[in-house]
Amino acid sequence: MSRMRSLLLLPAAALVLGVALPVQNPKVTVVPVAGGLTMLIGQGGNVGVLSGPDGLLVVDSQFERMAPALLEAMDGLQKGATVRWLVNTHWHQDHTGGNSKLGAKAVRMAHANVRTRMLNPANEGGAAVASALPTLTWEDGVTVHANGQEIQIRHVAAAHTDGDSMLLFPGLKTLQTGDLFFNKLFPFVDHDSGGTVAGLLAALKDIQATLPEDWKIIPGHGNLATKADVAASIKMIEATLAIVKERAAAKQTRAQIVAAGLPDEWKSWSWSFINTERWLGSLARECGVKE
Repeated sequence: MSRMRSLLLLPAAALVLGVALPVQNPKVTVVPVAGGLTMLIGQGGNVGVLSGPDGLLVVDSQFERMAPALLEAMDGLQKGATVRWLVNTHWHQDHTGGNSKLGAKAVRMAHANVRTRMLNPANEGGAAVASALPTLTWEDGVTVHANGQEIQIRHVAAAHTDGDSMLLFPGLKTLQTGDLFFNKLFPFVDHDSGGTVAGLLAALKDIQATLPEDWKIIPGHGNLATKADVAASIKMIEATLAIVKERAAAKQTRAQIVAAGLPDEWKSWSWSFINTERWLGSLARECGVKE
């Protein structure tokens, strides 16, 4: 079973977690962030929407099934506005599945590796159709000017995947991270797509070191966050990684490492997609522990 198929078949979870099965009339929660910037929480990764006279700049598109609800929410933010730019923070279908319906007429933008991975015929559902693919790509980053705001888009290598980008909105004191940051949740590190725990941790530490204290953060999954929440995630990753490294040094197998579990301190971070067992397995893989 593929990773994305596993995600699609999970039991229903809270909408903020973004991994629920299809339900009738899926809901979207609208969270004001700053100025014309809004976070939409539904099923899949959090969506950022920058509204204004130029039209909508949208960051990520959740699953295809969410498109009608997302479009309705966007119409409530700015009546009759069209999506002029659609940015994907990485390739996973809970962030790109709605591209065709949300951004068919938009400039679709992402790191070059996102387009490459979306074209892979081995993906769940096959290669993405042309109307979903990024039409503008970058290697290091790009700056977009829309609705009176400067949006700085920066590539982060070998973190959640090999095609991650985060977006800085300096005029609105907001950072949108995509799945570089899961707020109060064990993160998903997609090793098969070039991701690494080390790269993810480095990205979070860079955010912690450079982001001003008064900025808001739109995470890939979870509630609207602050710099303190990033610090909590760093603490969790470092602590649990140290535990797994100690077990690996004791020559434990991956199964033994997973079976030993984690201290109760980290119990609340377990969720339906990345539970404690799966997070430990990811850490063990990072440490080179064989099955």
